[in-house]
Amino acid sequence: MEENAPKIEFPCDYPIKAIGDNNVDLKSIVLDIVRPHAPDIDASRVVLNPSKNGTFVSVRFYINATGEPQLKAIHTDLIASEHIKMVL
Repeated sequence: MEENAPKIEFPCDYPIKAIGDNNVDLKSIVLDIVRPHAPDIDASRVVLNPSKNGTFVSVRFYINATGEPQLKAIHTDLIASEHIKMVL
């Protein structure tokens, strides 16, 4: 039996996590990348969490997701940044 991925009902409050370098202002970088796709992103809901040794930082944020194309565009643009190592 094949399992199907759960369907997302849009619009919805959607969490995204990016991991990147801790030697830059990653919060500002992420906001600059995401705002063209999700102009209503709430900067107060952006949470930073440095790695144990401080080399990397994770940035967790929520957007009002409107559809798959928006999510794919955000993922593509985040990964294209030289400071972002991974997007979850």
